[in-house]
Amino acid sequence: MNPFQKNESKETLFSPVSTEEVRPRPLSLPKKPPPKICGSNYPLSIAFIVVNEFCERFSYYGMKAVLTLYFLYFLHWSEDTSTSIYHAFSSLCYFTPILGAAIADSWLGKFKTIIYLSLVYVLGHVVKSLGALPIIGGQMVHTVLSLVGLSLIALGTGGIKPCVAAFGGDQFEEKHAKERTRYFSVFYLSINAGSLISTFITPMLRGDVQCFGEDCYALAFGVPGLLMVIALVVFTMGSKIYRKPPPEGNIVTQVAKCIWFAISNRFNNRSGDIPKRQHWLDWAAEKYPKQLIMDVKALTRVLFLYIPLPMFWALLDQQGSRWTLQATRMNGNLGFFVLQPDQMQVLNPLLVLIFIPLFDLVIYRLVSKCGINFSSLRKMAVGMILASLAFAVAAAVEIKINRMTPLQPGPQEIFLKALNLADDEVKVTVLGDENNTLLEESIRSFQKMPRYAQLHLKTKSQDFHFYLKYRNLSVYTKHSMEEKNWYSLIILEDGKTISSMMVKDEENKTTNGMTAIRFVNTLHKEVNISLGTDISLSVGEDYGVSAYTTVQSGEYPVVHCRTEDKNFSLNMGLLDPGTAYLFVIINSTNHDPQAWKMENIPTNKLSIAWQLPQYALVTAGEVMFSVTGLEFSYSQAPSSMKSVLQAAWLLTVAVGNIIVLVVAQFSGLVQWAEFILFSCLLLVVCLIFSIMGYYYAPTKPEDLQEPADKQIPPTQGNMINLETKKTKL
Repeated sequence: MNPFQKNESKETLFSPVSTEEVRPRPLSLPKKPPPKICGSNYPLSIAFIVVNEFCERFSYYGMKAVLTLYFLYFLHWSEDTSTSIYHAFSSLCYFTPILGAAIADSWLGKFKTIIYLSLVYVLGHVVKSLGALPIIGGQMVHTVLSLVGLSLIALGTGGIKPCVAAFGGDQFEEKHAKERTRYFSVFYLSINAGSLISTFITPMLRGDVQCFGEDCYALAFGVPGLLMVIALVVFTMGSKIYRKPPPEGNIVTQVAKCIWFAISNRFNNRSGDIPKRQHWLDWAAEKYPKQLIMDVKALTRVLFLYIPLPMFWALLDQQGSRWTLQATRMNGNLGFFVLQPDQMQVLNPLLVLIFIPLFDLVIYRLVSKCGINFSSLRKMAVGMILASLAFAVAAAVEIKINRMTPLQPGPQEIFLKALNLADDEVKVTVLGDENNTLLEESIRSFQKMPRYAQLHLKTKSQDFHFYLKYRNLSVYTKHSMEEKNWYSLIILEDGKTISSMMVKDEENKTTNGMTAIRFVNTLHKEVNISLGTDISLSVGEDYGVSAYTTVQSGEYPVVHCRTEDKNFSLNMGLLDPGTAYLFVIINSTNHDPQAWKMENIPTNKLSIAWQLPQYALVTAGEVMFSVTGLEFSYSQAPSSMKSVLQAAWLLTVAVGNIIVLVVAQFSGLVQWAEFILFSCLLLVVCLIFSIMGYYYAPTKPEDLQEPADKQIPPTQGNMINLETKKTKL
């Protein structure tokens, strides 16, 4: 803050009050201008604010990118519960800005509010990272730490959201309005840069780094926490050069009180003897200025159009939940790079940076030259249609995934596959309890069976008889199997005869783009296998079978193994993402033991690139809806109501996330049907919004100007029009 300004305020505060004439003061020295960036009109203080915003957005979006998979695979919640908690957190992040604005405008001021709530923000990251450490407590401890950490993060990020952008605007003098406009463009660019980089990096920290033998969620949450610490330190470094306006009252509170007084006053004077008034807000005239009432009237006309908007946000915000879960069932191998499921979210900020200038400089101008009146409300309606189409495409992709996914055994069903480890062909016949033939096939030595055979049970569990014909030998054996399971019948060579064992295949562990592997050891000694720095397992001798182990996909040319008297290595080759492999360790006459590989569960054939059209559609819809919506609504309300509009806009986002929460918990629909439901709901809402827009009479800018002698002192709110600055990028 300017020291000369401080002295001037003190001088005014202690000036004598007297009826006598006060001697004229000497001329005061001119105020010292704040330091500028390289001789320009940009104050140096905004550099600290922009860097702070970049780090904070990196922190928030980086943490949020891996949140759904953390719920699903670390806390072992269901997909519906993971989606619900994700959107509950997102909703809370858009409710708390109202609290942050009230604290800043009515009590602490923007600077102190940012400092104090950033400390809460950092604490939330610390608690969240601790909750992701497997060595700390059990399931209940992890859940409690996670929910407490997310609550603190929501309070921190939401509380500072309305303050940081506005505080940057406070650093400019009124004569530098053009520079202030450009600052908001750079500020928005820093938001997208932080989001773009973090949503690409943090999934790599989660998936490519192993902690305690599994995905490193603690690191994926810890690095964003570190960025938030850096954001706080950088912001504090500029403390001495900031302009820090004192709190001036919150216009949102004034508007709420005015509306409440009008409603209560009308209710208290509902007698027929009392004359009616032209507008229901006129009942606030006994307490509030006429100009404030006129501004609130103009505000309510715009807020009426906000009623259908939450449904759009309900669709848009599912990129981090339902669409990420969809990506886990797709093949992320692009040939030159393996894309993690949660990295697909990077498309949104990337496409936003491409689409904003594309729409502003090309598409809108072409539409205008064609003589089409592409009004703001029409743009918003088209944005809704594009988002609806995006979810229709997502439903089509989901149906395609389901068709390519192996069937799951249902009630009184099992899936069976035979693996012949003998040195010659074996004919396998499966007999029912009445000696009826259920399955018959000949299997060559080490033949890779393409699929499981489906068998039906009469009860939940049933004994099956197996007739194995090997050369001139016939072997009968019996195995019991339970419904809804996968089984592998492993045929073993035992000297001159054969035997068999039944192995229960665990459920598919190939989610999250990972690879599941298991081993069968035909050696006469136990084998210790090292799959990396944190993953090792032991396989018993004489046809010991290991459990499934989840590893990263990729090349495994050298896997170190050890027996009690020998060290050797296995070449496992390329492991595709989303695949379950069975490796049989066998002796080789002239070389070390080798690994024979077979796919138990085939790879996800549908490429993750098929999600690109739905991301492109929903991002185009976001650009047309979000940017245009705020630009339109701000042009239709008085300048004193801008912060109220921003608060209402954030509330529509919060309500949209609540809609997703409710549908995820109570709809009970399969995923593709849920996508269709959201698509249809948004189309219905778009129709309602179009009808509302058709009867809406736009307010001309000159109608919002009031005479200078009737203006009420404007209250400086925190809710700065950040989103509208996107068009100036």
